[in-house]
This record gives sequence, C-alpha cells and structure tokens, in this order.
Amino acid sequence: MGFFDRLKRFAQAEEEQMELPTEAEGPTEKVTVRVENLQGVNDIDRIEKLVKEGNVLFLKIFDLQKKDLGQFKQTVQMIKRRCIQFGWDIVGIEEGYMVLAPKFVKIMR
Repeated sequence: MGFFDRLKRFAQAEEEQMELPTEAEGPTEKVTVRVENLQGVNDIDRIEKLVKEGNVLFLKIFDLQKKDLGQFKQTVQMIKRRCIQFGWDIVGIEEGYMVLAPKFVKIMR
C-alpha cells in the first residue's frame, strides 16, 4: 500500500495549497449614461469631450434627420471618423437615437 499512501499525501498537499486570488470584476469607476441632442456639426466637439470623460451617450438624432438630411449625413460621418480615431463604439438605434461609448465600454450586438 505504499503507492496509495503516497497518492493520498499528494492529494492532501494539493488541497491545502488551493487558494484562488480574489479580483474585483468590472470597472472601479462609475460610468455615466447621458442623453444629448444632436443639432448639427457644432455639437461634435461637445460630444467628443463628453465621451473622452468616460460617458456613454445616447444621441437624439431624429430632429436633425427630419430638419436637414444633408447636414445630418455630414455630422454622422464626422462622428464616425472620431469614433474610429479614438477607438469608441458607435451603434445606431432605429428609434432615432445613436449610442456612443468610450473604449472601455463594449456594446453587445
């Protein structure tokens, strides 16, 4: 029975050494979700500042889309370029909203 005694001692030694480190899950900072109006190209700098601060933005785009389709397309293209440049996530929602999220927030599709 020498083999089984060794096996038992080895199993007991492993059980004593089994400690898992505890890690906090998720970000330690608070994430703020804001709803903002997109009224044109002039709002892009304000939106960029808010996302750089770590805010998740729901942009109301319906009014601009109805008012001036050309300006709407230009504004959305400029926002898309900034999202690519800074690594942000962008999603269009069919109810007239667009969601912008900073790098550390992942939007599940």
